[in-house]
Amino acid sequence: MKNFKKLTAMAVSAAMIASVAAVPMTVSAEGGKVYYLNFKPEADEAWQKLAKSYTEQTGVEVTVVTAASGQYETTLQAEMGKSDAPTLFQVNGPVGLQNWADYCYDLTDSDIVNNLTSDAFALKNGDEIAGVGYVIESYGIIANVALLEKAGYTLDSIKSFDDLKKVADDIQARADELGVKGAFASTGMDGSSDWRFKTHLANLPVYYEYKADGIDNTDAIKGDYLDNYKAVFDLYITDSTCDPAELAAKTGDDARNEFLNGEAVFYQNGSWEYSSLSEKFGDDEIAMIPIYFGVDDANQGLCTGTENYWCVNVDADDEDIQATLDFMNWCISSEEGTKAMANDMGFTIPFKNAQESPNVFVKQDTAYTESGLTPVSWNFTTMPSEEWKNGLGSALTAYAAGTGDWDGVVSAFVDGWASEAALNG
Repeated sequence: MKNFKKLTAMAVSAAMIASVAAVPMTVSAEGGKVYYLNFKPEADEAWQKLAKSYTEQTGVEVTVVTAASGQYETTLQAEMGKSDAPTLFQVNGPVGLQNWADYCYDLTDSDIVNNLTSDAFALKNGDEIAGVGYVIESYGIIANVALLEKAGYTLDSIKSFDDLKKVADDIQARADELGVKGAFASTGMDGSSDWRFKTHLANLPVYYEYKADGIDNTDAIKGDYLDNYKAVFDLYITDSTCDPAELAAKTGDDARNEFLNGEAVFYQNGSWEYSSLSEKFGDDEIAMIPIYFGVDDANQGLCTGTENYWCVNVDADDEDIQATLDFMNWCISSEEGTKAMANDMGFTIPFKNAQESPNVFVKQDTAYTESGLTPVSWNFTTMPSEEWKNGLGSALTAYAAGTGDWDGVVSAFVDGWASEAALNG
């Protein structure tokens, strides 16, 4: 492998390597094979089904391995060191690309690039196209409409952070009466869940600072909106299904199950949760509202964008590269592929043959935008490193547990950003 030496500095423990299923891969009769290292655990079943169908139709072997939540980068490092490395993998944007640019096949003039609805979804590395954004998603605060109404409120009752706090505080105070454990599902800081707060919630102070300063990146975040960040995080951990000291061990599954079981009225997450929630709730029983931040609430929509960019391994055999390009294009252009991505995965995809998604959260995002609200852009692709996120997550966990203070969070956010940007600049 041409890039093998680069992986010596990226070695991981045997435990992490063992977390990926060892799946034998065979070259198909067509001479090429596909190995997709999938980032999204919630879409694993749908990807396995789609890959099997493609293999049955074409004879091209497609293997899909899904990394554990929060372990994608570590898993990718491990898998790229193997003789049968992924032919299709993912980076989260310009910062993530820095680690993997030398592994990326130039997608310029490929069918998948030509099918994009906008070149804004082409991730550049100099003059080359190193990756393609394959899904647009939204996140916010998911609400159980029936429980909200049981508490005497409607979605129209919440149009600002002050409204959200008033409603959540009241629900928390009346939790026993209402038959819930708390207003918000647990703000889990386990690795399967902490990305919701050290990345997704942390996007909002970055977004508003960038917007105020008229920039789209920085090596020195100022933290002008960290008081707003604190206010939302405090609300989450105070009006909660559990004591803040328990959050270090709370998982993503815990939060989802609390919401599914009617133990919480609110749940911060994204449109990717629709498929699991729709198994229990009808479309009129759940809704997504903005994460009101107390800055420009009257004009704020959902957080909408992408950090999901497909890249093709330039070190793969030529026939495997072609097989991978063909599979990617089939996924985003065929009726079966586009329906699977829309219906089974709940994706909105930025390609010309995209199917309309049945995902109610996607529809609500469209309605917000059409009503004149401004989507909050995804700026966490400019966060300086995974180490920065991990440092912020640790500080948030300590703050919630009472073993650290908010100054530690501010330091992790501001000072950590500067030091990591300097290291990775």
